[in-house]
Amino acid sequence: MSAATASQRSVMPYAVLGLIALAIVWALIATGLWTDILRYRKDIVYLSKQHLVLVGISGGLAIVAGVGIGIWLSRPWMTRYAEGTIQAVNMATSIPTLGKLALMMTFLGIGALPAIVGLWVATLLPIIRNTYAGIRAVPPHLIDAAQGMGMGPGEILRRVEVPNALFVIFAGVRTAMAVNVGTAPIAFLIGGGGLGELIFTGIDLQEYGMMLAGAIPTALLAVIVDFVFGQAQYWLVPRGVNPQRNS
Repeated sequence: MSAATASQRSVMPYAVLGLIALAIVWALIATGLWTDILRYRKDIVYLSKQHLVLVGISGGLAIVAGVGIGIWLSRPWMTRYAEGTIQAVNMATSIPTLGKLALMMTFLGIGALPAIVGLWVATLLPIIRNTYAGIRAVPPHLIDAAQGMGMGPGEILRRVEVPNALFVIFAGVRTAMAVNVGTAPIAFLIGGGGLGELIFTGIDLQEYGMMLAGAIPTALLAVIVDFVFGQAQYWLVPRGVNPQRNS
């Protein structure tokens, strides 16, 4: 399969989503809900910026921390503790998101800070797990060859292990960021702002136009974030270890 064909296949799902989005817009126009949604266009722009700030800060911190923890757990001296640590993170992540946010609110008060910390916790697991699994899956003969060339542990990590694990790491990041964008609306319930303000207020008031004014941009942001990280995964992962670019 050529690189051009692989690239087309990676973009195809988004083309299908585009067609579905057009069909949804047509249905909204036909039912008159589109006019109701446009009444909140200024709120959509303002709250989308808040939403992106929450996602950007919490997601960025989760990527840095998750990749770092995953690399740390993959070291030989951490072998006996790695699975237990990942299970502990899994248990923390399995707590319902609203419960995590309520817990953060108890210690950090109301506002953006507890929302960011709660989203950070909710985003960590896929990144840690994929980083750990990706590095542990690097073929031993590559590490042996690097050692034979005189590379030290740090150089082997930087030049052999991370590049070979990068595709799997990106897969975890994509999953984590999709979870982050979809979870961020709940931050409104503890004063974090974002598009959840339109969604939950619309539900309370039974204003479907207001609810959709928050739900549709949230879905679009999730698709855009996934597309951006998908393209980064395609172009930044070296060709030799990127199944999407192998001919």
